Amino acid sequence: MLTRSTATELWGLSAVLLVVLLVLLVRQRHVTTVQRRRIRSAERDVSLRDEELENLLGNRLPAEVDRAGGADVEVPAARHPELRSTRFGELCEALVVMVGASEAGAHQRSSDEAKETVRGMAAAVQSLAAEQQVAVSGMQAKHNDPAVLEGLLRIDHANSQLGRRAQVLAVLCGAWPGTQRSASELSDVVRGAVSRIRDYLRIEVRVDLPVAVVDTHVEPVVLAVAELLDNAARSSQTGTLVRVHAELGHNGVSVIIDDAGVGMTSEQVGRAAKLVSGREPVDIRRLGNPPQTGFAVCGVLVAKYGFQVSVDTNSPYGGVRAVVFVPNTLLVKAEVSAPVPKTRVRDAPGTSTPANGTTPNGLPMRRRHVPPPASTPVPEVSPASRQEVPQSAERTASAIRSWQRASAAVATERPLAGNLGDQPTEDRQP
Repeated sequence: MLTRSTATELWGLSAVLLVVLLVLLVRQRHVTTVQRRRIRSAERDVSLRDEELENLLGNRLPAEVDRAGGADVEVPAARHPELRSTRFGELCEALVVMVGASEAGAHQRSSDEAKETVRGMAAAVQSLAAEQQVAVSGMQAKHNDPAVLEGLLRIDHANSQLGRRAQVLAVLCGAWPGTQRSASELSDVVRGAVSRIRDYLRIEVRVDLPVAVVDTHVEPVVLAVAELLDNAARSSQTGTLVRVHAELGHNGVSVIIDDAGVGMTSEQVGRAAKLVSGREPVDIRRLGNPPQTGFAVCGVLVAKYGFQVSVDTNSPYGGVRAVVFVPNTLLVKAEVSAPVPKTRVRDAPGTSTPANGTTPNGLPMRRRHVPPPASTPVPEVSPASRQEVPQSAERTASAIRSWQRASAAVATERPLAGNLGDQPTEDRQP
C-alpha cells in the first residue's frame, strides 16, 4: 500500500509528464502548421512558375521574335510581376532578351543578304536600261518618220519607267541614286519627275519659283516627287487630274501634290507617315505583293538627304495630299536672266516645234513667265480628252519628246546665286 508521500510523488510525476506531453503536442502542431504553409507556398510557387512558363513560351517569346523581325507588335509583360525579383523571373527576362537579340541578328543578316542580292539585280537592270536608252536615242536621230518617232518615244518613256523602278529598288537596298546633276530649277525638277511616270499626261504642274535645288540633291528630290506622283496617279481614276504646285516659305519650298483618288484611312495615313518620316527602318521583305515601294523609298531618301515628306488627307479634291518640303539649305536662288531670242530648229517632216522653243542643242528653252505661272509642257486639254492618248502620231511624238527633253534638261543656262539660307526671304503662310 502506497504511502501518502509516494502517492504525491506519483501525482507530481504524472503532472510533469502531462505538461511535457502537452508541450510536445503544441510544438508538433506548430511544426505541422508551418510545414503545411510551406507546402502550400511551394505548390503556389510551382503553379505560378508553370503559368509564367506557359506565358513565356506561348506569348512572350513569339512576340519578341516578331518584334525583332520588324513587326509592329507589343511584347506582353510577365503574367505574375511578383516573380520578377526572383531568380526564376530574372532568368525568364534574360531569356526574352537573348532570344530577341539572336532573332534581330539573324534578321539583320538575312536582310543584308537580301539587299545585296536585290541591289545587284537592280544594278544589272539599270545598266540594261541605260544601254537601251542609248540605242533608242540613236534610232531617234536616224528617223524622221512621225510614226517611227512615236514608237521610239513610247519605248523611251517605258524605258525611263523601267529605270526608275530599278533605281527605287537600288535605293531601298542602300545604293546611291546614281545620277549626278548640276543645280536645277525647281520647275525642271518637277517636270523631270513627271516625265518618269506612266500617266504623265494627267499631271497638271503649276510651278514657277526662282529657286533651284543644289546639284547633289536634284536626283533624290526628282525620285521622291516621281514616286509620289505615280502613287497619286495610280490611286485616282483615269479621267481625273493630279495637281502639283509649289509654295515658297521662310524656311524653304514646298512641292504640293493633290489627287482626287480613293483617299486613305487613318491607319493607312499613320503607317505612311511613319514610312516617309525616315525614322522607320525599311525591310524589303515586308513591302507586300505587289511591292509598295513609294512611301518606303521616300523615307530612305528623307533620312539620307535632309528634305521632308508628309502625307495626309487634306486634299481639297477628296483624295490625298503629299508635300515635299525642301529646306533653304538645299536650295540656291536662280537669277532671272534676260529673255533669250527663240532659236527655231529645223522640224522633221510631220513634226512640230514645242511651244516653249528650243536651244541650239535641242533642249527645251527655259524662260521665266510672269504671269502666268509655268505649267506642264503638255498642251492644255479638257479632263475628258486626257483619258485617251492623242491619236495623231505627230501630237504624240511631240508631247512625249517634250517630256523626255524636260527630264534631261538642267539649269545650266542661268547663273545661280548663293544659298537661300543666306538670303532674306519673305515669310509667307501656305
